[in-house]
Amino acid sequence: MPRAGLVPTTVATAAAEIADESGLAQLSMNAVAERLGVKPPSLYKHVQGLADLTHRIAVLGAEELGDAIRHATQGRAGRDALVAAAQAVREYVRQHPGRYAATIGATPTGSDDPLAVAMDATLESFAAVVRGYDLDPEQQIHAIRTIRSVLHGFTTLEASNGFQMHTDVDASFAWIVDLIDRGLRAP
Repeated sequence: MPRAGLVPTTVATAAAEIADESGLAQLSMNAVAERLGVKPPSLYKHVQGLADLTHRIAVLGAEELGDAIRHATQGRAGRDALVAAAQAVREYVRQHPGRYAATIGATPTGSDDPLAVAMDATLESFAAVVRGYDLDPEQQIHAIRTIRSVLHGFTTLEASNGFQMHTDVDASFAWIVDLIDRGLRAP
C-alpha cells in the first residue's frame, strides 16, 4: 500500500529539488527516497523509475517556465515583451537549473502527454513575443528558434559558470537582448 501523503507529484517535486540543488546528473531513486524518508522500493508505487521521474521533472520545468514567461510578458509587446521574456528565462534557469536541464531533449510520448501541452504553452509564449514585431508569418518560427537558442546558450553557460571573463555578465545579457531586438526590427 502506498505511503499516506506520498503521490507522484510529491515524488517529482522532491526529485526536482534535488536536481536543482545537485544537478540532474546526480539524481537517483535513492536520493529521492532519502529526501522523502522512505525506502527506494516505495517510490516505485508512485513512479515507474528514474526515466519516468526525469520526464515528470521535465513536465514541471516546462510548465513553470511557460508560466514565468507568460506572467512576465502579459500586457507587453515588442522590445518590452522580449526583455521581460529573456529576464524570465534567465531567472528561471538560475533558480531551477535541474528542472530546466530536464526539459532539454525531453520528448513527449504523445499529444496528450502533459509535456507536450506544457511545451506548446511555452512556445506559444515565445510566439506572442514575436508577434509584437513586424515579421512575415513564415519568419516567425525562425525568430522563435533564434530567441530560444540564444537564451538557452547564454543561460546554460551562465548556470555552469561558463563566463570566466571579467566583463559584467549583466551587461552582456542586455547587449544580447538588444541585438535580438534590433535583428527582429530589421526589414
